[in-house]
Amino acid sequence: MFQRLDKTLDEFIEMGIPAFDLLVMKDGEQVYRRFEGFSDYENTFPLCGKERYNIYSCSKPITCTAALQLYEKGLFSLDDDLALYMPEFADMKVMNPDGSISYAKNRIKIKHLFTMTGGFDYNMDSSAVKAFKADTKGVCPTRDFMKYLASLPLFFEPGTKYRYSLCHDVLAALVEEISGMRFADYVKKNIFDPLGMVNSTFNLPDSELDTICAQYRSNEEKGVIENVGKRIMWYKLGSEYESGGAGCISTTEDYIKFTEALRCGDIILSKETIDLMSSAQLDKNVDISDMGLDKNGYTMGLGVRCPAADRPDVTDFGWGGAATAYLAIDRKNGISMYFAEHVIGGCNFVQSRALPRMIKDCFGLE
Repeated sequence: MFQRLDKTLDEFIEMGIPAFDLLVMKDGEQVYRRFEGFSDYENTFPLCGKERYNIYSCSKPITCTAALQLYEKGLFSLDDDLALYMPEFADMKVMNPDGSISYAKNRIKIKHLFTMTGGFDYNMDSSAVKAFKADTKGVCPTRDFMKYLASLPLFFEPGTKYRYSLCHDVLAALVEEISGMRFADYVKKNIFDPLGMVNSTFNLPDSELDTICAQYRSNEEKGVIENVGKRIMWYKLGSEYESGGAGCISTTEDYIKFTEALRCGDIILSKETIDLMSSAQLDKNVDISDMGLDKNGYTMGLGVRCPAADRPDVTDFGWGGAATAYLAIDRKNGISMYFAEHVIGGCNFVQSRALPRMIKDCFGLE
């Protein structure tokens, strides 16, 4: 039944991928699990299936779920101005096509954070980031960063374009502002603890760094996969910074609990809110080519890729991470999957994104 899936994972090994872990659920039952490789650089400890990974952008659906819990409580509206809660974003400037800078005509709405249409970019080496690190002496509290980010001009009028960006880091700060809790503490109390995700966190102590699976990066120039240490690269600005967009650490067994909760509904979010989250949220005139979602039949929901209106063959929603992790939730067919890997820019990046379609084929589903 899963011969094609096995063959694809065999090819990952042939490509030189040091380790991976794939878990598939169907109608609430585990139907496939395969992990291969080693958890250390010296290749002396085979994977046991309980390894922690830096999941990078697979953090985003968790952050959006946290924010949507507050939405369900009526604590904000998607059409609210962000500045109602974070005043530093009240009078934003925008960079015009000719390079000049003027005040933005549009306000940043909270919905723009979910849909990556807020006008931000993903520059982790900007003047604002450098000043933030210097002024806080490397502590970098999550909420405080927003004052620095708001000092930079936006790259386009909010709501007019899609651009992969720090929008979900801003959303994490919004969770802090509205809940009155540190972001990592909010997620632990309202998502991780209720689901039994005991090995997941946005705030890993240095003393637990050795629990992370070996992390690598593809170096195309050298033609090798190189050891890059176990810390989150780029996105962990300081000791107290909890990146909603890329700061979570989790395991395959933990993360599948999260995907199953969203597949079933009425556990951490209502079915109605998940319907909203997993449906198209962009205006038709918004260009989404920045991430190539449209090439594979997707558009943008509330923090997740979701099926485009003209692609009934696409039935899953989810996201992926820089180290090749990938999640898919197919409520129509009762499937959820999580693929863990720890290679940034892995040579199997494209193939890993085809796993949801391949899994459907294994079950003979359209």
